[in-house]
Amino acid sequence: MPERRPLGVARMIDPTVEWLMERIDSAESADELRDLRDRLHRRMEALLPDGPDVSVERFNAILNGMHDALIRRAVFLSEEAMARAGKGTPPVPYAYLLFGSGGRREQTLSSDQDSGLLYEDPGPGPDPEAVRAWFREMARLIVRTLERAGYPPCDGNVISANEAWCDGFSGWTAKVDGWFDDPIWEHVRYLLILSDGRAVSGDERLAGRLRDHFFRRVRSHPGIAERMLQNTMRYKPLIGLFGQLLPERYGEDTGTIDIKYGAYIPLVSAVRLLAIISGVRETSTLSRLRRLRELGRLPPQDAEALEAAWAFFLRLRLLAASRNRGGLYANNGKVAVTLLTKPMRRELRLHLGTVQRLRHSLQRQISGRFRPGNDGGDPT
Repeated sequence: MPERRPLGVARMIDPTVEWLMERIDSAESADELRDLRDRLHRRMEALLPDGPDVSVERFNAILNGMHDALIRRAVFLSEEAMARAGKGTPPVPYAYLLFGSGGRREQTLSSDQDSGLLYEDPGPGPDPEAVRAWFREMARLIVRTLERAGYPPCDGNVISANEAWCDGFSGWTAKVDGWFDDPIWEHVRYLLILSDGRAVSGDERLAGRLRDHFFRRVRSHPGIAERMLQNTMRYKPLIGLFGQLLPERYGEDTGTIDIKYGAYIPLVSAVRLLAIISGVRETSTLSRLRRLRELGRLPPQDAEALEAAWAFFLRLRLLAASRNRGGLYANNGKVAVTLLTKPMRRELRLHLGTVQRLRHSLQRQISGRFRPGNDGGDPT
């Protein structure tokens, strides 16, 4: 079964949060989910870790337990809606998948829907087209329910309502094989997205089988590492040649620091790639770092420095103002420089330097290990 929400942790921080989270499992409609989401959002916002003595890791665990509980209930309510409409129960086992920050258990207060749906291939009894139609209809219901609860769809259309991300096991493995065999930029992006995926509801073993297939293909396509490196290096840390921070200079975000794409994404994507090439199957950044340390792929001092950077970046991401646009929660991950004290700016530069060193280490490990023009075949 998927990991349950951390009620024990919630109890440690706030009884109101615990009480509201317990009510999620009895919500009977999308409107009830929305009410609980709004109330939890306000309460968690009031509890934001605003000092060094407040554990970002603990707050993050509670917050992501909240998101998981809301999403699981949306899946359950959608199943019920299918049954009430005379469509019956799920014809085969399935898993509802989260990608992106949801897959890594690193969602902030505002989070969009990065999702997929994976179902077991029907045996000789059920009609495959009928099974496919059932799950595609349910995926659309889940997405609509979560939109009503305040979760906007993914801008990149990586969402279960998109038929490309809702398929049976053999369909998924065929897609994955195609992405490995034709590693153009977009296909490699899909592989990296998939590597963050986890089951939030349904049959976790089914999701584990897909993950097994992914790592088998990584081993049989060693050249994919260099392709993944190119995607991973797309977003650069927001630090200049002489160690200065690089705030936005134009537009409505002038004077802000892009914490999401200038600090957090460069870190988590580099850790993700190191985890992939090391065969580490955990999806959260902290779990990956700790496993990489256990395997000897990261020296203890480097792993500790990267954990500290992750916690600091997440703390800053939580400072980014949430906006309620058309009933949907969102933020751009940018923080005004004026909100950062001198010690905070100094610490930010320190952690960005740690990320730069990890990225340079990855480049040394991966770049040039394969013949030019080799699209994922044999190492030299």
